Amino acid sequence: MTRICVAGGTGEAGREVVRQALGLGHAVAVLTRNPPCPGAREYYDGATYFRADVTTGGGVPEALAGADVVIDCLEARTGKALRHYAAGGALLLGEAAAAGVARAVQLSIVNCDQSALTYYRSKADKERVYARSPLETRTVRATQFHSLVAGIFGAGSRVGLVPVIKGAWFQPIAPSDVAAALLEAALEPPTSDSHAVQTIGGPEVLSMGSLAGVWKRITGARGLVTELPLPGQMGRFLRDGKNLAPEQRYGQTTFEAWLANRQENL
Repeated sequence: MTRICVAGGTGEAGREVVRQALGLGHAVAVLTRNPPCPGAREYYDGATYFRADVTTGGGVPEALAGADVVIDCLEARTGKALRHYAAGGALLLGEAAAAGVARAVQLSIVNCDQSALTYYRSKADKERVYARSPLETRTVRATQFHSLVAGIFGAGSRVGLVPVIKGAWFQPIAPSDVAAALLEAALEPPTSDSHAVQTIGGPEVLSMGSLAGVWKRITGARGLVTELPLPGQMGRFLRDGKNLAPEQRYGQTTFEAWLANRQENL
């Protein structure tokens, strides 16, 4: 049995890591700023939850105590958390080294180092922090989650439109598949590569228009599928296919299959 500390273990990917790790018989500690109450969606019996914050360091040593490996699923999209995202990764790695943790695994985004967007830059900056760590590290870069695409469609449908970004294709992946890859990276035997990077993508590469059709058919939602241009850095990133990894298909759960279980997933 391995003791795994899951940083960000209440988020979409993190809680899947917690669920799967417990199912495999491992001991799980969850590092989170807001520990869930028993019975909450984010709570799993058998895991130990620690209130901790990597921007201040508070509670981090306690969460890492006795851990063999840390899996970092922390997210930061705005404000202080985003500004200190890479620094928080450095603090987590430093405390992990002090606690005797052997390996750290982080979740990142495919081609995040090829975008000038602040959110993507923060991911790339954190990747560089991991690459400099004295710990053995693994970075798992994933394509976008199914929920991102579904969320775009859902938001638009509330005003009668199902928006489709002109020229955009997606290779969405399920959090359960991402969690499996993170656990594989965490539990694999030591190798000569101290700082490895793995890229994974979903099982299908589909145009956003095709995904919109699937979404409408499975959900029964109304709305006119409408193609819209997306200017700027993100539009160029998508049109250039930088969000795709067609040669690294890993996931088994298609967008349609994920939607079929949407009451559980959304």
